[in-house]
Amino acid sequence: MIYVILFPILIGILGRVIPFKKRSHMELFLETFVIINSIFVWYLILTGVGSTFILAKFFGGLQIAFKMDGLSMVFAGLVSTLWPLATLYAFEYMTKEENERTFFMFYIMTYGVTLGIAMAENIITMYFFYELLTLVTVPLVMHTLTREAILASRKYLYYSLGGAAFAFIGMVFIITYGTTPDFTLGGVFSEGVFAGNQNLFLFVYVMAFMGFGVKAAICPFNSWLPDAGVAPTPVTALLHAVAVVKSGAFAIIRLTFYCFGTKYLIGTWAQNVLMVVVMFTIVYGCSRAVKETHIKRRLAYSTISNLSYILFGVIIMTPLGMVGALCHLVFHAFMKIASFFCAGSIMHQTEKHYVHELDGLGKKMPAVFTIFTISALALMGVPGLAGFISKWYLAEAAVSSGNTLAYFGIGALLISALLTAIYMMTITVRAFFPGKDFDYSTVEEYSDPNWKMILPLCIFIIFVVIFGVYSKPLVQLFVNISEGLL
Repeated sequence: MIYVILFPILIGILGRVIPFKKRSHMELFLETFVIINSIFVWYLILTGVGSTFILAKFFGGLQIAFKMDGLSMVFAGLVSTLWPLATLYAFEYMTKEENERTFFMFYIMTYGVTLGIAMAENIITMYFFYELLTLVTVPLVMHTLTREAILASRKYLYYSLGGAAFAFIGMVFIITYGTTPDFTLGGVFSEGVFAGNQNLFLFVYVMAFMGFGVKAAICPFNSWLPDAGVAPTPVTALLHAVAVVKSGAFAIIRLTFYCFGTKYLIGTWAQNVLMVVVMFTIVYGCSRAVKETHIKRRLAYSTISNLSYILFGVIIMTPLGMVGALCHLVFHAFMKIASFFCAGSIMHQTEKHYVHELDGLGKKMPAVFTIFTISALALMGVPGLAGFISKWYLAEAAVSSGNTLAYFGIGALLISALLTAIYMMTITVRAFFPGKDFDYSTVEEYSDPNWKMILPLCIFIIFVVIFGVYSKPLVQLFVNISEGLL
């Protein structure tokens, strides 16, 4: 199991040091081994549930260990599906960037580190790779070495380290007072620990939630995410759709359902406080997106809002809430990486970065803007597309929970859907309907990108449609995970 984690790290380093005679040789080398690694990951998903691999043992029974359980299957499967396509897209995008071999070294290494988070058997292993993820993604954020990129990478580093400090307190608490550091659905604390120490228990949970929530861009620790948009689009897409932000959400699912356990959290002040924070983040993110005129920053604020959809499902603290959270964790990844890669394609082909510059481009780049429109409709929650499914389960979980505060969460989802329609469809309308007096000669030179960009976009959007039309088997998998059957 460990080889699928270490292999991308090794390949990333080799891709940097091997003196390839042609760029195409480097592309073939990296893409081939990324695909091979993804095949091995899927082999483990299909055959390796329940087996454990111990990498290192420490005192007190602590160890770095990996295990493929149901939740690991979801995150590892998502990462291993998206990474080969994202890498293919990155080859074309990076033709206009410098220091691309260093870029691809960290880009491929991030794949292995993210898999380490997905497959961690215990809180120690997950925390180790969670910190390592920060270290391998900081160089990606600062890749261009512009003043904005350096400042953005500093902010990302400071926020991530600060959040990790709060998460560390939670980890120590779990190791000290829990029955085991291994992830166990239902939690690892006995009633004796909770009795008489309720407020301390809840306070530590809130701190750890907010600590891991930094990478999930929860308010008020989310300003690093829009600033990180200065990085090349293949980086920001993975930051916003897969690696970093989803690792934060994934860690919070582990923390809530597999460490602290909902039995001692549900109905407490900690649940109510965090639910208010999550609902505020949902509305705040999409409100800021409406005002933002830079394409990637607009999508960044959209990510802030949508990540808290996942956290809303988690904080409902019911099996159905977990199902809704997992649905949006997976579906949002495909919707958002499609929209981000569309934005990157636009910027790559036209060097236009602002919404008001997109007038008339829909006629010259029909494939990109059609895919963007479908991803926009999915993010809005239009029936027949993936976003509707996850929002439906989140709303159903809120209603069935019996928590009055959760009903306001449904209102937050509805407000978010309306604002999403505004900030996403504005781009589509400008691109396809610039007005009767628009001079199309001003965009005559532009066209859709080549197959390296278009193919991943098409595959992403096909998944968005398939999940919207037929998601029953995947949802049943999430139900089995929430019930502890996997």
